[in-house]
Amino acid sequence: MHLAVSLDIAAAAAGQTGLAFAEIAGFVGKVEAAGVDMVVISDSLTSDGPSTSPFEATTLLAALATVTDRIGLVAGASTLAHQPYNLARRFASLDIISHGRIGWNATLAQNPREAANFSRPEGFSDDDFRRRAEEYIDIAQGLWRGWDADALLFDKAGGRFHDPDKMHVLDHKGEFFSVRGPLNVARSPQDAPVLVMSGSSGADRDFASRVADVILIEEQSAEAANAASADLRRRAIAAGRKPAAVKVLLTVEVASEPDVDRFRALLGSCGCDGLDFALPADVQELQSFTDRVLPEIHRLGLAGEDQKGATLRARLGLGEGGAQ
Repeated sequence: MHLAVSLDIAAAAAGQTGLAFAEIAGFVGKVEAAGVDMVVISDSLTSDGPSTSPFEATTLLAALATVTDRIGLVAGASTLAHQPYNLARRFASLDIISHGRIGWNATLAQNPREAANFSRPEGFSDDDFRRRAEEYIDIAQGLWRGWDADALLFDKAGGRFHDPDKMHVLDHKGEFFSVRGPLNVARSPQDAPVLVMSGSSGADRDFASRVADVILIEEQSAEAANAASADLRRRAIAAGRKPAAVKVLLTVEVASEPDVDRFRALLGSCGCDGLDFALPADVQELQSFTDRVLPEIHRLGLAGEDQKGATLRARLGLGEGGAQ
């Protein structure tokens, strides 16, 4: 059973200025101690007002990596706000800093307000955005596989920096991007950062089932979650992947008064690999979660049972390399 916490640092309550770094770090430290597998940080713009996020999510991950030891650290990052080479390099660098605990929460959903900040005031059509995002994600994963594990030699005496036979040039030329590669950072400690995606529509589920390591599905009844999880696994197998290569987590919204009994019931009946607790940037609600939910998680032995290995990929039982 795997557990995640999704923290939207842009979702501060009215009149609040958002969480300070010390508050975020303190909370992440508590969920790490409780055995939670990963924390997912998002800071996306809202559709009806300015973001209240005090931090850019990947920068926050770099800071959190220095004050944590075991928990996986996942950040949402837009395919509109970054070029694929730069973003792939950033996540690969973060993975080295964290000793293999990094993930990218990628989305196929478009935010029109975001596009206007990056020279696209008209945005994209939904179909163009989806095709562009899929191409972008494929590029990032290809770049992460650009160096074999033993490709870098650092042989000063012999004058060899790397083994050219173990370096793979991507040389991607697609509809939206042209990227040569490889990355100018070493291979990730876990071969590739963990790719987290949300699966909603049929087209999105096909793609997510083909490339994602973790798929988050929206909160729904246990029966519906069972059906959605089974559907995603069928699609993954149809794409030639092993059943264990993708983990499905059911997202549950955590209210001010968490219903621990409901969470416990869902864990036993939803047919997923675990739960993703969605929390807002509110100090009192974070405190309520750590006071009421984390002790129950510990008491019931729901977290920490599958933790083997130091990397996030190993912790989740995903194997090496991703998308297998």
